[in-house]
Amino acid sequence: MIDTEVIRLRKLRNTALRARAIAAALNDRPSESDSVFSRITLACWRISRVATGKLRAHPYPSYQRGPGYLRSLYDGAAAAMAGAVARNRGGGDARYLHCLHRVARELDDARALTWSPQLSDALGRLQSEIRLLMKELAAGERVEAGSRHEAASRCEAGAVSRRSGTSGVAANWPYLAF
Repeated sequence: MIDTEVIRLRKLRNTALRARAIAAALNDRPSESDSVFSRITLACWRISRVATGKLRAHPYPSYQRGPGYLRSLYDGAAAAMAGAVARNRGGGDARYLHCLHRVARELDDARALTWSPQLSDALGRLQSEIRLLMKELAAGERVEAGSRHEAASRCEAGAVSRRSGTSGVAANWPYLAF
């Protein structure tokens, strides 16, 4: 294993651990194991375990180092802040999707530039799992955005009918009322 591969694996591990911490903070049902965020948490944990296992197999002790205490403290604080913002403002799925894209991109880079076929196979399985979870999270985000859009349009239609003093089709479809 060469230095650039070690750097990529460390970066992948740090990104996966950060995404795992944020997913754990966004998970509103931690007791349920089949929620999207709990499955993302487990997938990111497996990514970091694969990267750490490969790094620990390196003969140089300096390459075997794990993530430091300050790194985990920083990731925990960032995850707590992201979770608080998502709970207050809503739309945590859309914000977290960017974080998951970053994990997928790091996973692509590490898999494409590795020399080990076993590591490439393991990262390939994790890559397909992350892509599946990204699709599921995006579908949930579209449903959530659609419901927010419908609620906003209903509020807007109600406000228009109250302002104009009319109700019914003419208030909801103003271009039909000539």
